[in-house]
Amino acid sequence: MTVIWTGMVAASILCGLATGQGPEVAAAAVEGAAAAVQLALSIAGMLCLWTGVMEVMRQSGLADRLSRLLSPVLRRLFPQAAKDREAMDSISANVSANLLGLGSAATPLGLEAARRLARRSPGTASDSLCMLVVCNTASIQLIPTTVASVRAAEGCAAPFDILPAVWLASALSVGVGILACKVFSRVWRA
Repeated sequence: MTVIWTGMVAASILCGLATGQGPEVAAAAVEGAAAAVQLALSIAGMLCLWTGVMEVMRQSGLADRLSRLLSPVLRRLFPQAAKDREAMDSISANVSANLLGLGSAATPLGLEAARRLARRSPGTASDSLCMLVVCNTASIQLIPTTVASVRAAEGCAAPFDILPAVWLASALSVGVGILACKVFSRVWRA
């Protein structure tokens, strides 16, 4: 990936120089770098806020209640791991973070859940591990914090007005992903 991006930047600079627009290319590079830093800082602020909310939920016991609320659904999705309490807790925490749109907070939780699931079938991706990857990748987001923070950073007056579209798209992607995972697990088992 680094080679591709480096090649694109080099080709852009060379094209700019060849067409006599070197100063414009340099100005655009500086402007783009400044915009990237500003965007990164605004996203970091929003992620800190929601990661803090997640930590408050965890310490207040609300995350555990959410975990118990999700337990019946998760037990059906991950029947092989249903008896492994630690794996189910990691999966539940991952799903909770994804529900809040905290992909960066969900990633370490998902990795921990994947490690626990991988111990059950070393060297092979179990059905539960495949389901975790699908659910983590397609995750339903109730609060799309990252997208909303990008929209807010770019001056959007109502960054959360995309909620119905996000809910529909994420529910459909998770539904299709789960269905595909279930179908493929039966096809390959047969």
